[in-house]
Amino acid sequence: MSAAATPSVKASPLPAATLARFAKEVAKYPADQKQSAVMACLAIVQQEEGFVSRAAEDVIAAHLGMPAIAVYEVTTFYNMYNQRKLGQFKLNVCTNLPCQLRDGQTALEHLCHKLGVEEGGTTADGLFTVQKSECLGACADSPVMLVNDRQMLSFMSPERLDELVDVLRANAAKA
Repeated sequence: MSAAATPSVKASPLPAATLARFAKEVAKYPADQKQSAVMACLAIVQQEEGFVSRAAEDVIAAHLGMPAIAVYEVTTFYNMYNQRKLGQFKLNVCTNLPCQLRDGQTALEHLCHKLGVEEGGTTADGLFTVQKSECLGACADSPVMLVNDRQMLSFMSPERLDELVDVLRANAAKA
């Protein structure tokens, strides 16, 4: 077979180690249900790359044998998956009704004003991205927020928000 007749195989934009991690997640499900690993695969990419690119979604789709649009639907449905590079600190402020009734929108606007960004924006120094979020499940503690999809903070008054920003800024990783 000549080189011209050899089918081309497109290289994955993800490292082999990432694909190996995918395989471990897929192995947890019956062969006919490997698509169930989609969220785990997205989380792996998010952890390794900091966000989930369209190219990564395509690789996940191919790996799981599902349409790319189905992976995209999962990525865009959950706010824990970033579709672009964000700041070192992702600040999600709940703006669902219970938090709204207890100044959730005010908290969001205060953060945006303090950091000089619009909602969804990232500060020029790359430290902070401020986003609104749907219910975080702590309505009694509103307004609440989530830092880097890991740390829940309650009763976020303007004073507590200012203190949080100062602490995060002081402890930011120096790039």
